[in-house]
Amino acid sequence: MQTIFNESQTKINLMRAFAGECQSRQRYYQAALTAQQKKLIVIERLFRFTAEQEERHAMVFWKLMEQSEGQHIDISCGYPVEVTDDIGQLLKAAEKDEENEACSIYPDFARIATGEGFAEAAAKFRMIGDIEEQHRARFEYYSKHYSEGTLFRSDDTEQRWICLNCGHIHVGTEPPQNCPVCNAERGYFLREAEAAFTSCRELGK
Repeated sequence: MQTIFNESQTKINLMRAFAGECQSRQRYYQAALTAQQKKLIVIERLFRFTAEQEERHAMVFWKLMEQSEGQHIDISCGYPVEVTDDIGQLLKAAEKDEENEACSIYPDFARIATGEGFAEAAAKFRMIGDIEEQHRARFEYYSKHYSEGTLFRSDDTEQRWICLNCGHIHVGTEPPQNCPVCNAERGYFLREAEAAFTSCRELGK
């Protein structure tokens, strides 16, 4: 038997999820601004890219609360405070936050929604939890490169680097200090395989 939505824990959890995603979005935008100030554009883009996805997650949860139109929903939640200009700390904190959502929060919310008879909410919690795991892996990857000093260094002499500003491709163990085409600083470069749409060339063959 399905629980009445406005008497359910799922209603509360949807609002908690909505608030949490909004918090994540804003934290990542703040982190992006910090990375931009440090001229680490690749890290800035990473945080902005993820922030935009968190915003979409928030809207998914928001729309599922339609039955509570006009209500004021009280929730009690704890959110992380990550006020630092240390890029390494910001990447590690983001990885930890995403792991918490992927491995604990959303699986628990999905279990509760299933028990209360809200199949759609349960499915959204599970699917967005899977996405948060992708976010966690992404932050872990860049955190590792940043901490090991390999964000702009490779052992591969044939490594391809792409300038995010103009698209120039540089081949070598490191990208140039400045792009020879548009003069963008090194912080604009990342490994070509990590850039959006770069596999299209291979797919077209």
